Order: sequence, then structure tokens, then C-alpha cells
Amino acid sequence: MGVKKLKQNLKAKLELEGHTFDLPLIVGTEGEKAIDISKLRSETGYVTLDPAFVNTASCDSKITYLDGENGILRYRGYPIQELAEKASFTEVAFLLIHGELPSKKELDQFNSKIAKYSEQTATVKNMLPAFPKDSHPMGVLSALMVSLSAEYPKFLAQDLSPKQREEAIIRVLAQIKNLTALTYRVINGLEPVESDPKLNYIQDFYNMMYEGTDYETLEPEVEEALNILLILHADHEQNCSTSTVRLVGSSKANPFATIASGINGLWGPLHGGANQAVIEMLEEIQSKGGDYKEFLSKAKDKKDPFKLMGFGHRVYKNFDPRAQIIKKVCDSVLDKLGIEDPLLDIAKGLESEALKDQYFVDRKLYPNVDFYSGIIYKALKIPTNMFTAMFALGRTPGWIGQWKELIESPTMKIGRPRQVYMGENERKYSKKSGK
Repeated sequence: MGVKKLKQNLKAKLELEGHTFDLPLIVGTEGEKAIDISKLRSETGYVTLDPAFVNTASCDSKITYLDGENGILRYRGYPIQELAEKASFTEVAFLLIHGELPSKKELDQFNSKIAKYSEQTATVKNMLPAFPKDSHPMGVLSALMVSLSAEYPKFLAQDLSPKQREEAIIRVLAQIKNLTALTYRVINGLEPVESDPKLNYIQDFYNMMYEGTDYETLEPEVEEALNILLILHADHEQNCSTSTVRLVGSSKANPFATIASGINGLWGPLHGGANQAVIEMLEEIQSKGGDYKEFLSKAKDKKDPFKLMGFGHRVYKNFDPRAQIIKKVCDSVLDKLGIEDPLLDIAKGLESEALKDQYFVDRKLYPNVDFYSGIIYKALKIPTNMFTAMFALGRTPGWIGQWKELIESPTMKIGRPRQVYMGENERKYSKKSGK
């Protein structure tokens, strides 16, 4: 993918044990540089060691461009700022999956297919009563997603036709909306709500989640905020969950099992659970008197175990472009809805103080997308334990697009990282236990 646009006539020289080896250099369309080591082991006997893959590109891709140093994020070449301002979530989903923005006709057809496949399946209906009320939403969501492989056995084939792939993609997009809403209903002891084909994607999701509750009415500001949040989370290059989707998908696992693996990868507090950790941090500050300035001081003390959640980012070294967008949404939602919540007051105070504190400014520890998304979800009355499930709902189009790109690549092969063994050398068996 993208080979015609890459400069492959460049070489790097590697000297090993008195021999010199030429390694091709690859330059991406945005100037990213890589050393191609795909034949390193076969030619030299060496592998590279790169814990956590921080310097390893596992693939080349046409989907998302991320420049952490300059705070750039683009889906298929479109700046995230423009998409968040102008596009609908399903429009962005189409873009990520198919490579181009849809025409009005294409988008209408896309939305109609999603509505068509939004029925609640018999398997899911039978599973719902079995979940304990105190189940974690991500465990429920993952189990429901993988259960669809039993509901639709035709997608278990090793090689799906283009028509089957398209149907599977639509079913995943339709069902992740249903399953996220059903997860909320089941853990709150509420009866399931059927999808309404007359509603758009976000309206239908909200209706299935909140019908018959105190939050049944969907305000325009809430719909706009949810639309932007889902777009901002839709893809983020080769992060933990996306890499998991690609690795599982490379075994030709069915699409439902593959997407379920992404849900499980997202579950961890260092990945999708980060916005939940923000609210839990704010609750901790509140429980200890609400003095956020004291906690800022604790965060600067290397001897103090307290960690300031929602500030800084592993990839973005200056600022998170998604955070700049979502901050405006956050301010707008809190203002228009007239939300009064001590936790949100602590969050706004923490943000204000950190942005002018030289310690955080020098280290470029700005509030990230998790900080603001947690605040918005809190303002929208979405339970804290549902935050990561909301993230999964938004990220699903990216997972699907990455899976589709992988399995359609003529060079696809099963992912199989190497290791450097550091254990015992060969030794003989000697029985140590009694007979």
C-alpha cells in the first residue's frame, strides 16, 4: 500500500561481525522515514529488540496520519478540525472504511443499511439476562460482540467475498451502537429498547440507551457533543487496541471476534480507561476536601505517588489537537446545559491552574482528550463505568477500516513478533518431588 509514492532507492548500511548489509529506507507520503528490516534476520541472523514497539512500524497504512511533535491528526488526509466541525459520525466512518467522503446518495445508502442491520439478535437477547448487574460494561460489550459470530456463521469463512465483507462491516457498525446501549440497560436493570430506523445514528443510540429514564430527551447540544466526541475517537493510528485488531485479524479470525479483541485492548486504564481515571481522580480530590491546588503540588513531587490523570500524551509532545476541539465543546455544553456539579468545578479549576503553572507549561503537560471527554460524559449523565464503552463505540470505524485495509492487502501475512530469549539454557530433567 502506498508503494508507488515511497522512495525505495535509499539505503542504510549496517555493519555486523565484519560484514556490511544494505537496508532499504522508506519515506512515507508525509515525510516519515523508516528502515525496512523485513529481511534482517534472514540475511544477518539478527532481530531487533524494541520493547512496547515504540520505534517499530508494524505496517504501512493510508488511513490516519499523526504527527505528535506538531499536533497534527488527519483521517485520510482530512484535518480532524474540519471533520469535527462539518461532518457526521457516519460520514467519518464511511471515510475511514472506504477512503473517500461519501456523496449524499452514498451516505444515505450507508445509513439505510446500518438501520436495516440494527435489529437485536436472538443470541444477544438470550445472553442479556445472564449478566450480573455489577458486570463491567466492557466485559459485557466484548462478550456481546463476539457472540455475533455465533449469530452469523457465514462470516466465519477464511476468505470473505467483497460483498460479505461489506455486509459484515455494516453489521458491526450497526451492532456496536445497539450493544453499547444494551450494555448500559442491562447493568442498570432496564429492559432493552429496540432500534428505531427513523432516527439517525446518534439519536437512535441515545434513544436505546435512555428511553424511559430521566435523561430521555436528547438536547441538540448533547447530540452535537456526542457526534464530535465519537469523531475524535474514531481512529488514532497504530495504538494498542488498533494493533490488537490488526494482529488478531491477521489470523483471519472472523470480524466480530476481531473487533471484540479491540474492545478488550481498549479496556485497560492506560488506554481507553484513561477518561474514567480522570473522573476517579476528581472524585479523589473531592473526597479529600476539593483543594485541587494541593493535588497539583502533589503531582510535581517525585516522591508522591499521586498521578495527575488526563494531562500529557504519549504521542503528542506539544498539544493534542483533539483536546483543543473538545475543550470548546466542553465549555459550550457546560454553559448551555447549565450544569452544576462540584466535580466539574474541580476539573475546571485544575485545568485553569495547570495551564498557567510553569512546571506543566515547561513540560508541555496540557489537558488531553481524555481529560475533557471525561468531563463531558460526566455532564451528559453517562455513568463513569460506561466511559470506555463510549470510547469503543467511537473507535469501531477505525478498527473496521484498519481490518479491511489489512485483509485486502496482497502482502498480508499472520503477525508473529520475535523475541530475545533470556531464560535457562538446556538442562536435564531431575525429579525433585516425592513419588
